[in-house]
Amino acid sequence: MTSIDVKDLTKEYGSTRAVDRLTCTVEPGRVTGFLGPNGAGKSTTMRLVLGLDRPTSGTATVGGHPYTALREPLRTVGALLDAQAAHDSRTARDHLRLLAVSNRLPARRVDEVLQETGLAAVARRRIRTFSLGMRQRLGIATALLGDPPVLLLDEPANGLDPEGIVWIRHLLRRLAREGRTVLVSSHLMNETAAFADHLVVLGRGRLLADTPTQDFIEQHSHPRVRVRTSDPTRLRATLLAKGYTVAEDDDGRWVVEDARAEQIGAVAAREGIPVLELTDERASLEQAYLALTTDEAEFAAAAPASPTIPQEA
Repeated sequence: MTSIDVKDLTKEYGSTRAVDRLTCTVEPGRVTGFLGPNGAGKSTTMRLVLGLDRPTSGTATVGGHPYTALREPLRTVGALLDAQAAHDSRTARDHLRLLAVSNRLPARRVDEVLQETGLAAVARRRIRTFSLGMRQRLGIATALLGDPPVLLLDEPANGLDPEGIVWIRHLLRRLAREGRTVLVSSHLMNETAAFADHLVVLGRGRLLADTPTQDFIEQHSHPRVRVRTSDPTRLRATLLAKGYTVAEDDDGRWVVEDARAEQIGAVAAREGIPVLELTDERASLEQAYLALTTDEAEFAAAAPASPTIPQEA
């Protein structure tokens, strides 16, 4: 089983501890979203896994081995950390051919990944002419070149157009279904919610959460119900009498905090109050993430100052 195993991993740069005794396992067969504010230690952790930095203490292994000990690393781990890393004067095909030759990969893999990433038509163009989205696709093609069982992708949707974002979402899900280990760092919460089965969340180098995505959302949000009725006054009075917190929304619905639809429906049914609409409102991944990490952000904007109201003379 090819998992990414991090144990008591610590990395210090002078007096700064970028990663602080991090322990987690990224399992195969699912997409793991790697989240955290800027400066949380995500990129440093990925670099440590890939042997690009040495840990101060602790270990990071792939399939039980340090990355630097892998005999054919590109066949085991595919990584995208910097889409700008490819040499501008080369063509996309030449960039991939050089990597294939140096890693003893079959030449056919170059055409396969160019086709898979939508770059076949521009394979002979110089990389300097590529847009950010095209460079991103080339970086993903590079990660896929060795057909590896493990993939680490840092912001893979960066620069992609809407079609590209849908494509990367389906690609990640397919790779996980094939039994691969997929770790994806992203700041796009809506996209992460669409593809991630599991989340690892960091804050100031420490592990804040290691849990299934749906469990994370439920743990860091509270239930809320929206309800619409033809007798709003009676419904509000009934819910208040039952101890619920009720507020009117802009669209005329009542919003009931810390409640579920079946509870509110049962109250209305017992009182004979007609209900026209009843919905559980689930928190988004972004709301749950902010609830957990607000105090962990290294860089946070100050709240805007209240405007000064001129005083009459």
